[in-house]
Amino acid sequence: MSQRRKEGVRSLRQLYRIGYGPSSSHTIGVGRAAEAFRNAHPSARRFEVTLYASLALTGVGHGTDAVIKKVFAGHAPVEIIFDEDTITDINHPNTMDMRAYLSHERVCRARFISTGGGAITMESCDCHVEISSDGATVRYPHSKFTDIRRYCAAKKIRLCDYVYETEGESIREFLAQIWEQMKKTISAGITVDGVLPGGLNLQREAKGLFTGVATEKNPEALRKRIVAAYAYATAEENAGGGLMVTAPTCGACGVLPAVLLYLQQKNGFSDQKIIDALATAGLIGTLIKTNASISGAECGCQAEIGSACSMAAAAVGELFDMSLSRIEYAAEIAMEHHLGLTCDPVRGLVQIPCIERNAVAAMRALDAASLADMLSDTRPISFDMVVETMYQTGLDMHADYRETALGGLAKVFRS
Repeated sequence: MSQRRKEGVRSLRQLYRIGYGPSSSHTIGVGRAAEAFRNAHPSARRFEVTLYASLALTGVGHGTDAVIKKVFAGHAPVEIIFDEDTITDINHPNTMDMRAYLSHERVCRARFISTGGGAITMESCDCHVEISSDGATVRYPHSKFTDIRRYCAAKKIRLCDYVYETEGESIREFLAQIWEQMKKTISAGITVDGVLPGGLNLQREAKGLFTGVATEKNPEALRKRIVAAYAYATAEENAGGGLMVTAPTCGACGVLPAVLLYLQQKNGFSDQKIIDALATAGLIGTLIKTNASISGAECGCQAEIGSACSMAAAAVGELFDMSLSRIEYAAEIAMEHHLGLTCDPVRGLVQIPCIERNAVAAMRALDAASLADMLSDTRPISFDMVVETMYQTGLDMHADYRETALGGLAKVFRS
């Protein structure tokens, strides 16, 4: 996998997306690309979509073929090709080619990359295909946390204020919608039991976890049960194809909302305070996306669960008015201790080990923030350093451990 050019930090609207699971890269992103290509060719008689690398290897388990068929249904037939072998001419494991035909004549070919969190880019195209801007016009003046911290310290503002200053006041309303959906997803997930689809016969656990809250007397056990129930509820809704928020991805969608809802209910934080925390978490997520990756196919699960944990830890720091330095420390601790985490989904489904990891990371985010608040405020490792380390680790990681279902648990379970 080659290093790709990093773009400037863009709007939080490109990080938080409301959509259907189970995968932001494999369903939301692919669906957006297919819609853009379909809309550009209303007269096409047939379409062809070729999926490469991770999209090909885990596409069925992630529902990639289903979303493509849904997008083109009622327009023209579509042939889906799962190319698991071609790797030499693609720069990203979430690469797809789309072709439109008038009878036997090809009228257009476009190559899209699903970069994580539902975001897409068009690498090449021999016709005109328009992709929705989706907040892309917003550019932050800084792309490193060190520079942002220095800027905020000089102006005596918090990280959330920096977001509002850059994005404008309308971002508050957007984040309020994001928070409402996060709560709705948890509410839905804790009321459902039964087996998740996909053939693993995996039982939903959120309802049982939450039911036990009423009788739990031990405060620490109660905390773990509530946080786990909320994380499971969101992750299980995602795995079942439900509506959720990418935070920063579908596979890691349960971490941030679990932490925020638990702390709001425990401490009485207002929705506006939660929105401030979402802004701070979103800034952390966009910095990771800009300087490394939030794609499991590109950098392993460290890029998804690790990023989500880092975002949640920073959000905790914002809720408790921790200093900029300690918020950075919390985010750094959370990411540092996910370095090297592989993405090895059993049968290509976003279930094992994905759902458990959401609960573990949610609890780790709370611990990371607590630790950052207790330790001395001098340390040699910065958030920027650990993000760069995560990216380099992802580059070094064997492809079998980057969302291909060829290694790790996926391989052992199959054998």
